[in-house]
Amino acid sequence: MIRYRFLKNPDDKTLDQLTALYAEQGWWDKSDSRAMLRRIVRDSHCFLAAFEGGRLAGMGRAVNALSKEAYIHDVAVFADFRGRDVGSGLVRRLTARLRDDGIRWIGLIASGGSAPFYRSLGFSTPARSAAMTKNV
Repeated sequence: MIRYRFLKNPDDKTLDQLTALYAEQGWWDKSDSRAMLRRIVRDSHCFLAAFEGGRLAGMGRAVNALSKEAYIHDVAVFADFRGRDVGSGLVRRLTARLRDDGIRWIGLIASGGSAPFYRSLGFSTPARSAAMTKNV
């Protein structure tokens, strides 16, 4: 059974599992530190983890623009947990938490072919808008 928990100060075992999931996604390398991951969890508006037993299944987080808008980031599920609605459970719980916290607009970047997944959860591309990034 999957259980969801918001994190603020994860223990070392959880940090190790989060690091492994970030690495599996290609978002983490050996130069990234445990201290940096602790800050990511602590400084996010909310950081949600999904567990089965003591094992991490997935994660997702939101950052707040210090207004009534927020952005969902880093939604990821370990490969062997995919197809079990863990990702949708994460997004639904993040969305509900943000709504309860007074957020009225939630944005995200749907990368790697994930747009259909997010559309199935009610997200859409605003008319006359395009996601844009700049590497610096």
